[in-house]
Amino acid sequence: MLMFGDGGLSPEDLDKPIIGVANTWIEIGPCNFHLRRLAAKVKEGIRAAGGTPLEFNTISISDGITMGTEGMKTSLISREIIADSIELVSIGNMFDAVIALCGCDKTVPGTVMALARLDIPSLTLYGGSIMPGKFQGRDVTIQDVFEAVGQHAEGTITVEELDDLISKGCPGPGACGGQFTANTMATAVEMLGIAPMGSGSVPAVAGDKDQEAYKAGQLVMDMLAADRRPSQIITRKSIENAITSVAATGGSTNGVLHLLAIAHEAQIPLTLEDFHSH
Repeated sequence: MLMFGDGGLSPEDLDKPIIGVANTWIEIGPCNFHLRRLAAKVKEGIRAAGGTPLEFNTISISDGITMGTEGMKTSLISREIIADSIELVSIGNMFDAVIALCGCDKTVPGTVMALARLDIPSLTLYGGSIMPGKFQGRDVTIQDVFEAVGQHAEGTITVEELDDLISKGCPGPGACGGQFTANTMATAVEMLGIAPMGSGSVPAVAGDKDQEAYKAGQLVMDMLAADRRPSQIITRKSIENAITSVAATGGSTNGVLHLLAIAHEAQIPLTLEDFHSH
């Protein structure tokens, strides 16, 4: 109690299970900038189920922003730092359980890698995909913006049309609207069993996303009560399920390098050849 000072926690709060809420919120880019809202709902769910949530933040790098620049050299490294920082904070503060919020290419695998290392009751919650924008009466995504850059170079659209499309391609929070790395890994970690089933398909701004976050807070308390740990969830079979989900959904080939890393942290042998058989 001494070290919390007047931090708003009572002796009764500290007698309850202490649940770490690892947040990858960042104000840069749409993938993660709504995670503060979801974290608040997660904490409500934890409190309602009899736990005391303590939130902390780690880093995030947006591949969409860094692509094609020197900044892209930092992207994969950030995955390791995300995993390291969640592991260190959770061990250092002796959390009873952890729930990690993620939303972009490297935060999804990075959080799972940390939970596999910790092997305490834990799960991830994905922030969800962005909704499509509207341009000239049709739905558009960031993919349309990429293609429009080439169309402008060819002279088939004007710079004004390109600028208009750019302003509408990302209309709110959420990961890039396609089966790119973030959505691919959100699907994969569901198949691993370390994320609530169905959570990856709920868009970031969907009306029931907050309720999903609240339920995730309750779920991590259920996992604590049952002493359900990642080593019991991430198995050879669940990794094979994750590999199958990547292939079946036409997912990003980045799923290969991330699932290899997750398997390594879970101490499950996995090689590139295993992907060829699925």
